[in-house]
Amino acid sequence: MFNGKTLSVVLPTYNEKDSIADVIRRFDKLGVVDDILVINNNAAEGTSEEVASTNAREIIETTQGYGAAIRRGLREVDTDLVCVCEPDGTFNPEDLLKLLSFSAECDVVVGSRTVANFIWDGANMGWFLQFGNWAVAKMLEVLFNTASMSDVGCTFRVITREHVQTISDRATLNGSAFGLEMLLTSVVTRARMVQIPVNYHPRVGVSSVTGDFGKTVTLGLEMIRLILKTRLKTIGRRPRRTTTTASATV
Repeated sequence: MFNGKTLSVVLPTYNEKDSIADVIRRFDKLGVVDDILVINNNAAEGTSEEVASTNAREIIETTQGYGAAIRRGLREVDTDLVCVCEPDGTFNPEDLLKLLSFSAECDVVVGSRTVANFIWDGANMGWFLQFGNWAVAKMLEVLFNTASMSDVGCTFRVITREHVQTISDRATLNGSAFGLEMLLTSVVTRARMVQIPVNYHPRVGVSSVTGDFGKTVTLGLEMIRLILKTRLKTIGRRPRRTTTTASATV
């Protein structure tokens, strides 16, 4: 529990067998998490055994894709606050406390991996990914007049129960672009949102998306199309800057 509010962590897993148990234990060690839920999305053999050695509970979701896993997780939790994160070793579970510090003022607090001081040696955030995420984030910011954005691909975020319901009601995507769809839902519903730099480490194992240059480019183009499509749908509705009392992105 954090400041009188219950808190759950949703961890989608596909190829994180070698890192997931450590990530779960680090979240558990914080002393503020009430429920850790692992969504087994056709995960690598041995993943369930790793999860069973921890205090987390496991749910099987056979529809493949990051979006399908997260959508299932959001349906399964019932807490005041929900943290979504990936258990691949790239994020510091301890940074959750940083995100939570803004949760009383915001409906959604999103991490950013593009601030150079927080990118660790060996992390998969070279100039192409760093600039690409920053550029698409600025495109989103300009087109929708949002709060300051510097990363559209960060999957570490904290969401209020009310906004979880809004996201679930509007969700349509099952693939990797669902992370952006969550952001766009926050923008078009004028949720209070802020983006905070988080530490970004080398991944344990190989990503099914960013480990392949072609898939990375394809996802980036899909994100741009999704932003433009959403903006066209909202023409006639004047975008308004998201109200926050803090703007901590660089």
